[in-house]
Amino acid sequence: MHIHILGAGGTFMGGVALLAKRAGHRVSGSDQHTYPPMSTQLEAEGIEVFEGYAAEHLDPQPDLVVIGNALSRGNPAIEYVLNKGMNYTSGPRWLGENYLRGKSVIAVAGTHGKTTTSSMVAWILEQAGLQPGFLIGGVPHDFGTSARDGKQFFVVEADEYDTAFFDKRAKFVHYRPQIAVLNNLEYDHADIYPDIASIQTQFHHLIRTIPGKGTIISNGLDDNLESLLEQGCWSRLQRFALGSDAAEWGVQLVKPGGSELNLYRAGAVLGKLSWAMQGRHNAMNACAAIAACAAAGVDPKQALAALATFRGVKRRMELVANIDDIRVYDDFAHHPTAIRLTLEGLRRNIGNARLLVALEPRSNTMRAGVHIDELGPALVAADRVWLKAGEGINWDPQEALAPLEGRGRVVTRSDDLLQQMKDVVRSGDHVVFMSNGGFDAAPSRFCSMLEGNERD
Repeated sequence: MHIHILGAGGTFMGGVALLAKRAGHRVSGSDQHTYPPMSTQLEAEGIEVFEGYAAEHLDPQPDLVVIGNALSRGNPAIEYVLNKGMNYTSGPRWLGENYLRGKSVIAVAGTHGKTTTSSMVAWILEQAGLQPGFLIGGVPHDFGTSARDGKQFFVVEADEYDTAFFDKRAKFVHYRPQIAVLNNLEYDHADIYPDIASIQTQFHHLIRTIPGKGTIISNGLDDNLESLLEQGCWSRLQRFALGSDAAEWGVQLVKPGGSELNLYRAGAVLGKLSWAMQGRHNAMNACAAIAACAAAGVDPKQALAALATFRGVKRRMELVANIDDIRVYDDFAHHPTAIRLTLEGLRRNIGNARLLVALEPRSNTMRAGVHIDELGPALVAADRVWLKAGEGINWDPQEALAPLEGRGRVVTRSDDLLQQMKDVVRSGDHVVFMSNGGFDAAPSRFCSMLEGNERD
């Protein structure tokens, strides 16, 4: 079967393309822009991705067109598909009907931490010899790919964003998991959800699909999740939290930076984890992943041993270079809470070393200014901040940075941002680039600038 993917450059749709190709289908795709890591994965699999959405990309006519949720009516490819009466579906529905039925599905949902927690779950199952399949919205370093087929278990990053222009339900209602992780729930996706209650409704639709013998692993410290569960829960429920006795599953930081943790169940210590990750948020991610894998039959001590070798995910606080003792990180940031937790975790690890941050507010919610009051406080752990104010920002970025008390600067061009950062960076600094888009390849360009200049 010839399957054409519209929106193939996105992390989810690119993963669908990879799974379809590995299942033996002929796969092609279209997208407006593609960038690593997804572009390199598709190229390595021999999947041709056309630039733009011209109708001729669908000639000769494929057997099935899988449409991503970034596309809407008026798009030339969409109009061509509809006018020709071509066979089409959404990515989540295709995944649910072609890969997930008959599988033991572990779905990881939440506003933050989905990619990292999904990667942890997949790695634990892999180290336990269970050879899971997975579709993750990033590239785990331990696997080198965002999607693969597997045996009985399938780990899916369960996104609450809508499915397609013709299906406005959240993606995750198509997955019907046996085990679901609810990491957290905050307001996001302002372009499709008017308030937190509307997001809770979608999460409750997910809960309704989980069988009674299934398991929900929920963040016991999240009030929005607690009120969600009060609407009805018909599955086995286990909570996780920071602390030794705050929930059935607990995690406690042995070192402030989070590089050593103790794991608890029902108040009893199960073991210690020493690993390469950092921050309270990753401690919680680890706790949730271990609990989910325990529900799948993996001994928690075996899970701890697996996470001791876990190497993280590309673009999730990824250390991309250390040049003249200047450490450069690339982080897929999209929400003030995630930004704050990430920077606070790094600050605990680096002590008094200087922390320089470049931020591109790129998500629809961020560009709409929904979180403008939270943005400045989320950045206070940094010594200096550059905010790239691109198109679509109708709020005052300088006002948003006011809590930084002069440590923040607004620029409109990435070239200016990089030059200003180069002028002030010095040996011993930690430099973090934060964006859920390509950021004009700023991290790699900054590294090239460092390599091309001598330093004292």
